Amino acid sequence: MRYIAYFVLIVLICSCKSSGDKDTNPVIVSVEGNVLTVNDLMRAVPENLNPDDSAAVAEAFIDRWIKTQLTLRKAELNLTTEEKNVEQKLQDYRASLLIYLYQQKMLEQKHSPLVRPAEIEKYYNEMKNNFNLQENIIKGLLIKIPVESPNQHLVRQWYRSKKPEDFMELESYCYLNAVLFEIFVDDWLPFNLINDYLPIPIQNAERWFSWNRYYETTDNEYNYYLNINEYMIIGQTAPLSYVENRIKAILLNKKRVEFIYHLEKELYEEGVRNNLVKFN
Repeated sequence: MRYIAYFVLIVLICSCKSSGDKDTNPVIVSVEGNVLTVNDLMRAVPENLNPDDSAAVAEAFIDRWIKTQLTLRKAELNLTTEEKNVEQKLQDYRASLLIYLYQQKMLEQKHSPLVRPAEIEKYYNEMKNNFNLQENIIKGLLIKIPVESPNQHLVRQWYRSKKPEDFMELESYCYLNAVLFEIFVDDWLPFNLINDYLPIPIQNAERWFSWNRYYETTDNEYNYYLNINEYMIIGQTAPLSYVENRIKAILLNKKRVEFIYHLEKELYEEGVRNNLVKFN
């Protein structure tokens, strides 16, 4: 019954929205004097939703509002006066929030989020020991072709070849026939990411890499061709290109912390200089 009533209310609300009636604001539900009105609900429900989604969002909002009010009521009844005194916590939270918003504004206005390639390379060279691989990585290509596709003996020749003309033939063929043609000859990828595509995954990867560069397998529908041009194994130092984005994020965060440190220092010195800070 409750949900049926809610649905009726949603219909009424939608009618209010469409009619543009701003003079009425009926109460939907109340809990000991605290009321939820149609206007409150209208503000909570996005206007671009279809009726079913609007009803679902509104019903969830009403349900959450009632639970919040009932829980708050119990809290008021069961907590001591001292426990309910949250003014200091609210002030601390307000101060933290305003400081954060101010710092973000200053970051946007004055801080340049620029990390030069030389900085990334310098950090990488200084911190190489922190970038040991936690996973095997490879460069190469992976092809997935329906078993009924023609001339796959040529695919076996082309995908192993180093000749540019053979790669062009392979690319043309895969464009017409392959359901997957993943080229990562210039980018390192986690081996497990590629291995997961295979119906019969490669086991003992580190040992397999030592003796193989090409892998072919099949299932009932597709043939799979994997060419591994390069590989690196767990424990080796990750190549710079593989950890470049991680290093960039580290340096950006470091610069952000430094900017905020200098901002606080400048504000402190300004406060002392202008006699805003007085030590008794």
